[in-house]
Amino acid sequence: MTTAFEIVLACLWAAATAGVAWCCVVAARSITYVTLADGQRTERRMPVIMRLLLPFTRNLTPFFERPAFLSSREKINRKLIACGFEDVMSPSDFLALRVLVPAVLIPILIVLLWFSITSIPGRIGLFLFHKRFLLYAVFMLLAFVYPASWLQKELTSRHRSIQRSLPFILDLLTLSVEAGMDFMSALQRIVDKRQLDALCEEFIRVLREIQLGKTRKQALQAMAHRVNFPDLYSVTNALIQADEMGASIGRTLRIQADQMRMRRFQRAEKMAHEAPVKMLFPLIAFIFPAVFFILLGPVFYQMAQSWF
Repeated sequence: MTTAFEIVLACLWAAATAGVAWCCVVAARSITYVTLADGQRTERRMPVIMRLLLPFTRNLTPFFERPAFLSSREKINRKLIACGFEDVMSPSDFLALRVLVPAVLIPILIVLLWFSITSIPGRIGLFLFHKRFLLYAVFMLLAFVYPASWLQKELTSRHRSIQRSLPFILDLLTLSVEAGMDFMSALQRIVDKRQLDALCEEFIRVLREIQLGKTRKQALQAMAHRVNFPDLYSVTNALIQADEMGASIGRTLRIQADQMRMRRFQRAEKMAHEAPVKMLFPLIAFIFPAVFFILLGPVFYQMAQSWF
């Protein structure tokens, strides 16, 4: 018979499980906001597991702030700044997450994999049971590389957003400057009227840095170094050279806009040329066997009937 102690223990266990589930749901629905240079707030989304473990990184950050991790912190700091996450976490926090995320994910993945293997009957389950240590190693590797891959994915996504927005903003700047506005007024007007995106966030910071006393050259160079994107380096260098040599800003902007658009078309052509090669493996691995099975299946069936 079930004793009162067992009932109380089961209730406590259920309450603890419900509390953990509620915390996970709240963390999954929450959004992290950062404040831009002009006071606007924009969201920065993080994976649930990293959002849950971020408060616990304070226990490990003193270890990663040692001089031995200086080069790693500098590399990660550049990526965090380029992604726009410098106000969300520090490089030491990210290094701590690279330890905490595998420490939490690996036991969960191993338990889930064990239950999955034991629940599969037949030869497939037996094969997976014999290969379980290899699967454990693969899951451990995935858990270790997950934080770094997430950061690289965020960096690529932000660069892609800047790449898409840059030609259009250059066109608007060209039209505004050729219509008689100065460069800074045109940039301020575009930032005010355009929907907020990654490039607008960087231009807002440029405008505020100039208002605080930086020269236009210093602000543009800081933006190019911060974003670390080749197309933006090209545009800022051209604008700085035109400003120093007294060339027409409008003509320089038009040339840069044409170049950005040409690069965009070249990238699209390159992706179109790579598509057949990328489609080759799915065709051979998945589509051709199905086609052969549909076409030759009845023939083999009739041959099998005639033989047996």
